[in-house]
Amino acid sequence: MPYKRELARYKGIVEEKMFAIVDGCGAPKELKSPMRYSLEAGGKRLRPAMTLYVCEMLGGDIRRALPFACALEMIHTYSLIHDDLPCMDNDDYRRGMPSNHRVFGEANAVLAGDGLLSLAFDTMLAAIAKNPCQGEIKAAQAVSEGAGVRGMVAGQAIDLSCERSGAWDMDALRFIHTNKTGAMIRASLLAGGCIADADEDQMKALDDFGYAYGDLFQMTDDILDIEGSFESMGKTLGKDAKEGKLTYISLTGLEEAKKIADRTAERALKALEAFGERAWLLRELTNATVSRKS
Repeated sequence: MPYKRELARYKGIVEEKMFAIVDGCGAPKELKSPMRYSLEAGGKRLRPAMTLYVCEMLGGDIRRALPFACALEMIHTYSLIHDDLPCMDNDDYRRGMPSNHRVFGEANAVLAGDGLLSLAFDTMLAAIAKNPCQGEIKAAQAVSEGAGVRGMVAGQAIDLSCERSGAWDMDALRFIHTNKTGAMIRASLLAGGCIADADEDQMKALDDFGYAYGDLFQMTDDILDIEGSFESMGKTLGKDAKEGKLTYISLTGLEEAKKIADRTAERALKALEAFGERAWLLRELTNATVSRKS
């Protein structure tokens, strides 16, 4: 499929730069080894690909966007390392491999996540120092907000709170989806727009798409926790229901959750109309996400 080839192209660009950054960061091998372990586990590199694609779609220079794309993948990987810890979601596998803490121990896994987060900000600040433009500054701000206390970390906190308290309601669920998953997806899109000097209407359309697509991605992830397989997902399945996690499925049931996912995909596609045919990759990606198996 054309969109898969394009995603693979972006993935190659990001990985070449990202591993060069990690190799040259000066960390001792005791820290660098667990950092690289989780980065090397693979993954779609979806968030950095979105950054590069949006930048290119809007006529920007992806060489300027690349440090921010790498930073986004480092932050995403750090979040997965910490998410798998026994004190969080307690997962033994990630992307078909033993979780970081299963290989290096919990303390080293925490430090690996800390190292990747710090290196992500080092990378963005170095890009700003080299080219102190508003686009770079705004891109870093978008990433920081998406990753932080008004974004991904906030979503994780409420997710844990609902799991422990048993407080289930739609407002809490939407907050979790919007922040735990959606915030970093929106940040990826907005960072690309910032580097390309997108106008206000374009940034609004990217934000609207990010909200809808982030929600859709998490919905389909929850559906696959029931209908997927370890071979396709690379992680332990069936944990959501077992551990009493708040999901659309736990609130509405599986079939209604699928209908909501379809409507959410329609919202995402509607937001892309502002870009016309230029947004073909995001359009194909949205359609593929509705029926994804991994």
